[in-house]
Amino acid sequence: MVDRALRSAPRLGRVRLVCIDGPAGSGKTTTAADVARELLVRDVAVAVVHLDDLYDGWRGLEGSLWPRLSAQVLEPLRRGGPGRFQRYDWATGAFAEWVDVPVRPVLVLEGCGSARRSADAVASVRVWVEAPDDVRLARGLARDGQAAEKDWTAWMADERAHFARERTRERADIRLDGTGRVAGRRPDADGPTRDRSGLA
Repeated sequence: MVDRALRSAPRLGRVRLVCIDGPAGSGKTTTAADVARELLVRDVAVAVVHLDDLYDGWRGLEGSLWPRLSAQVLEPLRRGGPGRFQRYDWATGAFAEWVDVPVRPVLVLEGCGSARRSADAVASVRVWVEAPDDVRLARGLARDGQAAEKDWTAWMADERAHFARERTRERADIRLDGTGRVAGRRPDADGPTRDRSGLA
């Protein structure tokens, strides 16, 4: 992932965008941390944005998520300046403080929906991380508590619909299983492919 990102030309202003997508509980956050750590080992500065900080609650996969992310983070970075987003506080159910996103050579965008088609024009690498549904649900409930089961079930239905519509897994440049093993990759080394209609 890191090699591929660094070989790619920046598509988001001066920034190489790595989108790490996949269903909840599959291991995306761990993967993002691994990528960031490897970049730092190579003396490449990196910023990481977790979509968990941008969703408007449990039904926030669609709606205002991408317009806010685009306006507050992606578009400012494309123009060469820093981004800034308002963090969602899951405990209070409301947006809270503003978080700065500095201009770095690489931005890792991690979360369900990060590699949707709308990201194709600016993404250098699209990564898909997957794990079995029962494993993901068990991980989620271990983190959020048994009381969150209905929320998790609703979220899993929303993400299934989203991924089917966006064809996220099929469009990914690299696919990983929940343990970090490579499950598939596109042969092209220069970033996302696009068909003649402009959709990957």
